[in-house]
Amino acid sequence: MTPSARRSGILIPLFSAPSSASWGIGDIGDIAHLSRWLHDAGQRILQLLPLNEMAPGTQSPYSAMSAMAIDPIFIQVSGVDEFTAAGGEAALTSDDRAALDEARRSRRVEYGLVRPVKERALRYAFEQFLAAEWRSASPRAEALQRYIDAEGWWLSDYALFRALHDQHGGCAWTDWPDAVRSREPHALASARAQLETSVLFYQYLQWIAGEQWATARRAARGHGVELFGDLPFMVDLHSADVWMHQSQFHLDRSVGVPPDAFSATGQDWGMPPYNWEALAAHDFDWLRARARRSAALFDGYRVDHLVGFYRTYSRPRVGAGEPAFSPADEPQQRTQGERVLGIFREPGAEIIAEDLGVVPDFVRRSLDALDVPGFKVFRWERQWHDEGQPFRDPADYPRVSVATSGTHDTEPLIQWWDEAPDEERAAMAAVPSVRAACGNADLANSPYCPVVRDALLETLFASGSDIVLFPVQDVFGWRDRINEPATVHESNWSYRLPWPVDTLDAQPDAVERGTALHAWAERHRRL
Repeated sequence: MTPSARRSGILIPLFSAPSSASWGIGDIGDIAHLSRWLHDAGQRILQLLPLNEMAPGTQSPYSAMSAMAIDPIFIQVSGVDEFTAAGGEAALTSDDRAALDEARRSRRVEYGLVRPVKERALRYAFEQFLAAEWRSASPRAEALQRYIDAEGWWLSDYALFRALHDQHGGCAWTDWPDAVRSREPHALASARAQLETSVLFYQYLQWIAGEQWATARRAARGHGVELFGDLPFMVDLHSADVWMHQSQFHLDRSVGVPPDAFSATGQDWGMPPYNWEALAAHDFDWLRARARRSAALFDGYRVDHLVGFYRTYSRPRVGAGEPAFSPADEPQQRTQGERVLGIFREPGAEIIAEDLGVVPDFVRRSLDALDVPGFKVFRWERQWHDEGQPFRDPADYPRVSVATSGTHDTEPLIQWWDEAPDEERAAMAAVPSVRAACGNADLANSPYCPVVRDALLETLFASGSDIVLFPVQDVFGWRDRINEPATVHESNWSYRLPWPVDTLDAQPDAVERGTALHAWAERHRRL
């Protein structure tokens, strides 16, 4: 990283940021509105959560049925030519219009309403495309064919997987007939012929998503904003990727984390861990493909659960066997992790590493040696071996790091402050950079208020880290949270901003926050 890399940005999940015209969820077209507001606020990074197609029946972006495909739920339906030609929203059934109205009025993302309505609308659009474009080999049909040819390295089997998923009633690929489950060539060829139209539908959706994404990325760049994505550590067992590369996963095991101070039993995520030996035997071709796809979509991306690429913890799904790390020893773990990070960097996208939680010291030393920025969460950065365990002054954070007030998994800063013991708030208020930012006000005895909020935010702007990222809730001082780990609840992953993103420049609170952010970015050399 170079001195010009000193910049700041905001984490805003795309699903959280619908505009007035959106269908109850932020979509690809809304990136232009977000990037314009970020530009005016002096922010240079829009950090998004994963956009991968979510597993059936879930709303977590970290449980994906494809590591490559954009979830069609993010398509801006009003921007699809064929949907407009088919009559637009007026052509929807009365039930679908009612569901769409309800989804738009809701204060959270109603996945159960949005997904089926969008899917039916996109099927209307595809039928129009087949009749008016594909069968006449029009220039638009030729554009789709060029996309299919260019992206076939991932798109071909993904679209077949989705068509087979529909044909078999949405059941897992492990329950499909033997021939297609084991990917026998004659069975795949037969399925492609039988499901030709369904396969084309899923290729069409990814073409539409890709075209809209290219437009959104140009808009962001025009505003001087970089789009950062998020590369999930794993994909779902029922995913195109695991079906395509079965030998490169341990299907009889489940990945997670061992017991620690946060959980006496550890965590079991239910997804198959990598078979690292098989991946290496294939020269890590699937991880190279993920890196290539991520670089094609984003200027940079966060590597989720970084430590898992050094050493993956898993346990048997059923029967005998013990939980274990793979690889088993530190030298192999370091060699593997550094090789994987090198692969992620090959296509040219910038990477930042989510290195939170229980991470061995050798992994942090490895990141330092590679100049890969890890995360510094202010509330967790303390001098743990010093008397009183004082907070580390963000001014002392290393340049190659990402300073932040929290993540999509943490409680917002206001909740942390309100629930922190008196001595913890006093220790935070005693940090020299905090005292400087608040003009020596008595923060320790203050409830969370704009003075406390802004002192903590500016302290991170002034940090030594080249990159500063803030969850949008902390910028405004809101109590809403994106996700509560280890819970399954409809409120997780469904947070929406209180205003349509196309009206941000008319919202007094958003204007005030934008002005403050711009001033801090300028003052601390992040413009």
